[in-house]
Amino acid sequence: MLGAIIGDIAGSRFEFSNVKAKNFELFATGCEFTDDTVMTLAVAKALLESRGDHTLLNSLAAKFMREIGRLYPMCGFGQIFSKWVFSDTMGPYGSYGNGAAMRVSPCGFAASTIEAAKLYSLKVTEVTHSHLEGLKGAEATAACVFLAKTGKSNAEIREYVNTNYYPMNFTLDSIRDSYKFDASCQNTVPQAITAFLESTSFESAVRNAISLGGDSDTMAAITGGIAEARYGIPDDIRKRALEFLDERLLGILAECQGTAG
Repeated sequence: MLGAIIGDIAGSRFEFSNVKAKNFELFATGCEFTDDTVMTLAVAKALLESRGDHTLLNSLAAKFMREIGRLYPMCGFGQIFSKWVFSDTMGPYGSYGNGAAMRVSPCGFAASTIEAAKLYSLKVTEVTHSHLEGLKGAEATAACVFLAKTGKSNAEIREYVNTNYYPMNFTLDSIRDSYKFDASCQNTVPQAITAFLESTSFESAVRNAISLGGDSDTMAAITGGIAEARYGIPDDIRKRALEFLDERLLGILAECQGTAG
């Protein structure tokens, strides 16, 4: 979970001013947590409170995404999602946006089987993202976190994604120059997974994701969640990232880390 938060913070200053390189300062002026962090923590809180009962996840995910989200109205919510957060009755709205994928890394960490990772992902996603591409993007991300956590090789993860979700027939170098901002799952998640697959460390994975440009904070949040599952997080990066969170978010993180990475 913290890996997604770190990716979000590191990528935040490049969302509207992309960098097509890897040799940037990881944390600098302009970095901040965004809705990716807030919603990742909301999902983690829902998983914690569900105590393994997946039948509660729909209602708990909606509850905490709204409760916590309303405390951060300026953190970068999309227009329709913001309406959902501040509504007590609005249901899923057919979205295939990449917000579905950036928040589900806790599902992969909390699950004891890949089937559970997929089920948790579905339950926390379908409260907003009812489009099949949104559900797929979230599931693919949660599955990759679980596979990385349980020691599957990069080749095995690539094949799993290629067989079940997206064609993985490209490299970062082959798309970097032409890749542009895209907020859809289908044009963010496979790229973010590839950033992990081409990495050699947690930091290199985050740098890979940001170097593509596009929706940098969300791309790096997706990649960072998977990378944490494989590599863990270096202490210096962990400590620096925590400085960007306020006391409320730090409290939620501390409460949830035992079950959500």
